[in-house]
Amino acid sequence: MNRHSMTAPSLRRGLGWMLWLLVGLWIAGCGTGALPVPVDLPTPTPFVVEATATPAPTSVAQPVTLRYALWDPNQVPAYQACADQFMAVNPLISVEIEQADWAEYWDQLENAMAAGDAPDVFANHLTRLPDLAAAGKILDLEPLMLRDGVDDTIYIGRLPRMWMRAGERYGLPKDWDTIALVYNRELLAAAGVPPAALTNLTWNPRDGGLFQQMLGRLTLDRAGNNALSPDFNADEVAQYALTMPGSDGGGAYGQSQWSNLAVADGFHFTDYLFADRYYYDDPALMETLAWYQRLINELGYHTPLPADDPVDGRTRFLAGEAALITDGSWQIGTYVNDAPFDVGFVPLPVGPQGRKSMLNSVADSIWAGTPHPEAAWAWVTYLGSVDCQLIVGEYAVTFPALQSGVERMLAHYDDVGVNVHAYTAYLREDDDQIFLFPVTEHAAAINAVMEPVIAAVLRGEVDPAVALPAANEKVNALFDGVNMP
Repeated sequence: MNRHSMTAPSLRRGLGWMLWLLVGLWIAGCGTGALPVPVDLPTPTPFVVEATATPAPTSVAQPVTLRYALWDPNQVPAYQACADQFMAVNPLISVEIEQADWAEYWDQLENAMAAGDAPDVFANHLTRLPDLAAAGKILDLEPLMLRDGVDDTIYIGRLPRMWMRAGERYGLPKDWDTIALVYNRELLAAAGVPPAALTNLTWNPRDGGLFQQMLGRLTLDRAGNNALSPDFNADEVAQYALTMPGSDGGGAYGQSQWSNLAVADGFHFTDYLFADRYYYDDPALMETLAWYQRLINELGYHTPLPADDPVDGRTRFLAGEAALITDGSWQIGTYVNDAPFDVGFVPLPVGPQGRKSMLNSVADSIWAGTPHPEAAWAWVTYLGSVDCQLIVGEYAVTFPALQSGVERMLAHYDDVGVNVHAYTAYLREDDDQIFLFPVTEHAAAINAVMEPVIAAVLRGEVDPAVALPAANEKVNALFDGVNMP
């Protein structure tokens, strides 16, 4: 654990009303009107004090081995602890955890489903929900919820509704995430920049606002000149101000990369949940990506994205090559534990339409072909219970879907002096600062279209005003059953 000189305030204080406010903001989607989501569920209560209890055993007559799959290796210890507790009171059920990195996870899962040998339960992502549900590959949990009287109002805000379509439910929430700006304290100090100076940055796609000025101050050439100096040499950059996770620009959704500033400029991916049209031809997205293009290829403020030598931006940041990186709350532990320097977290800059962060949810789903549906359901309900969520909060890798689990995670970082309030700050404000991860069919095909286009734009190889409309036409053709070349 790194040392952190800043003492965190009481992050738990006021969390109840913060998360209640989330109820009113959650399904704001992409900044558009009401979304066609189920409305017949009970309104979530503003604050639930959950009691910790030993999980109740389930009735299984014969020994059963369940396979549980997830993609994040950092979460395996937490869920192994959950499995140990679950198995202690359910001795006839064994849980085996399987982990595969994101790049291989979905292909492996799809292949296993096709072969009839998939994990019984798996961590599911919103982008994959529509296609898996439409193909009948995951169970509708709503009949089981009603049969067993499982209360979904214990979850934060409208998280449960994000996993419902046309009255059917395909997962129980496990966690949620937002995006913030992560900074290297040492590089800020060397530039004479107090961390507080990062908290009120403004941005626009024309001149970059105060954010771009700060990036110029934090970019250095080999002679030690920052980018605001007339002597700065953009061809000889020794320290970049900014980098982004991955090496391809974030693909179709740019969750931790460009989407947040684009939406802050007025862009929206779709009109609502399960929509059948995208707006990658929106001028707001074009000018946002054009700004990134200049930042990377002309100004030298941002790390390059060379196709022939891809390097993950997280690796660059942890190596001290960049002072700042935008990243998700699921990576807090990576920066706190792995960086050889102290880090801090602040909310993203404020754009023309305000401060915006993408919000995403992960849930546990049951494979429709499981030979053990009752045991799988028992495991899923336990994963979403107070008992497991408190364990997950204690391991402090992701923000759990239950309020008590979030409080446990915040308490963990509070106790070690790390202020991670930047990720929850979006939910405390009076205006809508969150937008939903796009949830539509054809996610994999959409990414196949958009990933090379986004990468080419950011590398300066194509004009976003030309490339994005053409790509958008291909994306929308998918919903019409057409695969354009």
